[in-house]
Amino acid sequence: MLIIPAENSVNWKRPPWVTLSLIMACLLVFLFYQGGDDQKLESALEQYIDSGLLKLEAPAYEDYLQREIRFEGDQQSVLDLQEFQQLREQDNKLWQAVTLLMDREYYQYLQDNTDIIWAPAERRHWVEARADIEGRWISQMSAFQLGLVPAELSLYTLISYQFLHGGWGHIIGNLLFLFLLGFTVERALGPGRFLVAYLVCGALSGLVFTAFSSGSQIPLVGASGSISGLMGMYVAIYGLQKIRFFYFLGVYFNYFRAPAIAMLPVWLGKEIYDYWFAGATGVAYMAHAGGLVAGAGLVWLLGKSWLQVKEEFYEPEPDEQDARFTSGYAQAMASLGRMEFDLARRQFEALREHYPERSILLEHLYQIAKLRPDLPAYRDLTTELLSDALTRRQPEQLVAVWQEYLSKGEAHHPLAAEDHNRVLFASLKNNDLKAAEKAFERMRTRAEPEMLYEACQLMVSEFDKLQMEPKARHYRQLLQGLN
Repeated sequence: MLIIPAENSVNWKRPPWVTLSLIMACLLVFLFYQGGDDQKLESALEQYIDSGLLKLEAPAYEDYLQREIRFEGDQQSVLDLQEFQQLREQDNKLWQAVTLLMDREYYQYLQDNTDIIWAPAERRHWVEARADIEGRWISQMSAFQLGLVPAELSLYTLISYQFLHGGWGHIIGNLLFLFLLGFTVERALGPGRFLVAYLVCGALSGLVFTAFSSGSQIPLVGASGSISGLMGMYVAIYGLQKIRFFYFLGVYFNYFRAPAIAMLPVWLGKEIYDYWFAGATGVAYMAHAGGLVAGAGLVWLLGKSWLQVKEEFYEPEPDEQDARFTSGYAQAMASLGRMEFDLARRQFEALREHYPERSILLEHLYQIAKLRPDLPAYRDLTTELLSDALTRRQPEQLVAVWQEYLSKGEAHHPLAAEDHNRVLFASLKNNDLKAAEKAFERMRTRAEPEMLYEACQLMVSEFDKLQMEPKARHYRQLLQGLN
């Protein structure tokens, strides 16, 4: 059974560049760095068979498996023994050689027990021939150079193993999950913190794997632990919020909604169960479990500090925002059509809380407030609309709204001197001298001396430029009176 979160869609206007870069890095490493592994293995197998090591090691391998069965009770060794005996009966030298060369636990067993397995002459031949193959070919393969080997743990392999993969099926599966989970977590955390959290989850996953495979010579490769960390971060970010999950069971698939964090124990339990009961599948279940715990733990421990989710992550995508706005706007307009003005006002106000940048909502609220010019709301919305028109550089609308207010609302709640001053400036820029003079007259009774002095200077300067001496003289006299 497969369960993955599917709450979000990719916003290609803001691509997940770090996620895409990680995918590209894994592909490049697989194609150009790991691409030579097949040739190295082929050369190792050829030299192994030609040197006579297969004839020397095959009986020892059967003894090794029988010891594992007898002393350790390892049921997987029973299956391995049956399979290897079948290969010997079929005289399939190639796959016998693959089995013996790539079983690193067996190689360690041979190194530890060389003195009691073979006679001196055979022992010398094995040491020389095997060491040459190991040095020339096996140790040069990517998994042994940069993979995470629990018995030889190093800091750099805690990072490097995350970019190696064991085959096309392995890398395609991992990169698909990396994309499906990565673009959401990257949007939540931001590119830099996402990259660091991804690598830290992979490193912690590797440490958990090492703890449960202490002394093992088998290298761990793949981004599965890091991706499990993304799964842990994903559900921890959403917490108790219900989100959508995709599940696949046999040939049946569908979606369901559940609290995000409820999936963490399900995933964790599955990995632990498979670790104990699934047998030797080659899957690093405890690395997955470690990644899940690491991802969720990082968000819980650092979610209010360094790993804090960006506020805009919880905002709907632009398309969804547009759809919500359109629906709410239609409802408010329908209320206007039914002349339910109070309801329409509340609906437009609610929309404006979520979409403050949409000027049309302010205009509708202004028109509704205009129905009651005796109330302060009309003056307040007029002031906002004046500021909005000035910001959007629409002097004609600014003057029109101002003049309308003078005729309807000024008698009830006069505008402030600052509002008349804005109209004066905008009118002068738009060469509307009549409106500018009218605004100046409104200012004279309530403006501070400094504001009035500056406005008067502007009027003098403007009429001087237009060579309208009588008007200029009038404002010079006013200016002298202010002095």
